[in-house]
Amino acid sequence: MRFSAATTAERLLPERLAARALPWATRFDALMRSADARGQAGRMSLIVFGARIVNAAIAFLSQVLLARYMGGFEYGIFVLVWVTMIILGSVSCLGLHSSIIRFVPEYQTKGQLAELRGILVGSRLFVLVFSSACAALGALGIWLLEPSIESYYVVPFYLGLICLPMIALGDQLEGLARAHSWALWAMAPAYFIRPLLILLFLWGAHMAGYVPDATSAVIAAILATYITTIIQLAVVARRADRGVPSTKPRFLPRQWAAVSLPIFLVEGFFFLLTNADVLMIGHFMPPTDVAVYYAAMKTLSLVHFVYFAVKAGVAQRYAAYIHGGETAALARFARETVSWTFWPSLAMGLVVLVLGKPILMLFGPGFDAGYPLLFLLVGALVARSAVGPAESLLTMSGHQNACAAVYAVTLAINIGLNIMLIPVLGLWGAAIATAVAMLFEATVLSLTAWRKLGIAMAVFLPAMPKKEAM
Repeated sequence: MRFSAATTAERLLPERLAARALPWATRFDALMRSADARGQAGRMSLIVFGARIVNAAIAFLSQVLLARYMGGFEYGIFVLVWVTMIILGSVSCLGLHSSIIRFVPEYQTKGQLAELRGILVGSRLFVLVFSSACAALGALGIWLLEPSIESYYVVPFYLGLICLPMIALGDQLEGLARAHSWALWAMAPAYFIRPLLILLFLWGAHMAGYVPDATSAVIAAILATYITTIIQLAVVARRADRGVPSTKPRFLPRQWAAVSLPIFLVEGFFFLLTNADVLMIGHFMPPTDVAVYYAAMKTLSLVHFVYFAVKAGVAQRYAAYIHGGETAALARFARETVSWTFWPSLAMGLVVLVLGKPILMLFGPGFDAGYPLLFLLVGALVARSAVGPAESLLTMSGHQNACAAVYAVTLAINIGLNIMLIPVLGLWGAAIATAVAMLFEATVLSLTAWRKLGIAMAVFLPAMPKKEAM
């Protein structure tokens, strides 16, 4: 028996409320049952959006418990280490975790089964080997630079590097799940299973009497990450391999590198851009300030997850439209995704501004000092959402080089402003640098999408005539 939102509304709601809810429930039913590309992308985005909401709650709860359990100083150390490992894990994929979203639909559409099996097998092996090498180099770097590193960071960073290969492999498997529109397995490992396991292992450490410090938190993260990635590998990789007839894999490293490396630059710049402020604060200011700023950013993530949800749902559809030569459908769909991003972001932004201070107070004494920063950051983030997932449109359509150039300049602006402003303005300097970089990024990405594709990626601009060539 298939679930129907419309029927449920009619049965459970009062007549007046049911009448108002029925049009929305009918649209929801149509979206969930649609078999076309738009319906698939909508379902993916809706599932990812719901997953992000649940993950935001789980992540927020875990961060509140960590902050209260460890105190601002130790929490700040853990934050800096964990953010660094997440960035390095994504970068260690060298763009393959995103390019596979483009290659899988392309090879499936063209019936290139040997190439498909090659990318499935080769991408996992490469990411695992390369990320392990990066972890070894990172450990060597810590050993060489140890005299210039604050002593309280050394052991947590060594331990964090143990996570690196599994974080990278998990990112690659997430990309593989997104390429097949397996929304549950694209989101559940990193956004449900891992945070819950971290909480579980932290509780176990507390029950065992371990000192509540950054080291015990990183050890809990190691255990959670390995278990999560092994489960993900057993399910996602086997399911993907089973869907391809047995054939000798064909490896095309040059073709994959030509697409993946520019995407690697885009993803690397994007990750650094979204986390540069935290890293720079960690360089210039003590861990307590890192903790306050990071708590504000976790509150801000309630707005940011809308963008990530839409991006996760539409990238594969962009690729399918492009490789199918459906340029008009691509333009219409891309314009729809801008609205999908902007209006929910605006609504969530208002909620965050209303509830931001009491939310930050949950982290503990002094964390509400980050509340004024939210007004600037929410405004910049909502402005960024007004151009939708423009970078995904560019990378999936073969314009990853232009996208990488935009992010390189944006990152340079962000880091330069952080270096100039943090020593003078403290946390406000980091917030100003981030806001300016977001506005620059949104403006230039929108202009680049129009110049390259003729698609107006801006919520308040009318649809304009499409260029013939992409």
